Amino acid sequence: MPLKDILQSELVFANQSMTSKKRVLEQVASIASNRLHCDKECVYDALLAREKLGSTGVGKGIAVPHCRLEAANKTAVVMLSLEKPVDFDSVDRTPVDLIFALIVPPHECETHLSTLAQIAELTQTEAQLEVLRNATSNKALYSALLSMI
Repeated sequence: MPLKDILQSELVFANQSMTSKKRVLEQVASIASNRLHCDKECVYDALLAREKLGSTGVGKGIAVPHCRLEAANKTAVVMLSLEKPVDFDSVDRTPVDLIFALIVPPHECETHLSTLAQIAELTQTEAQLEVLRNATSNKALYSALLSMI
């Protein structure tokens, strides 16, 4: 499924003020649980369990926390840009300021992998990352994302 079909404007948030990886995951869980109609603790626990396997901080200031969640009724992508980068135990040790979180029902394995690949492709160029980082409102960030996919 194309990322454009999954991305929802109400799940895109610019210039969020967060101080840690834990707070980022809590915020993602809160946002996603409302959209997916499931318990936010379940979402948080699933994201945290995935992080314990290895950081989803992929480098260049980007994190892609993701999980498969039994309680999810559909796939959700939550995108956040942060006012100030936070330590995410990234592979390149660069603090993270762009988060693309993905929560997928277990039966949508292909969607999970293809969406991760689309996010990876989207974040390849510094110019695109700069556009995302410079978006100052939720609407501007969502529009910037749509223009890239």
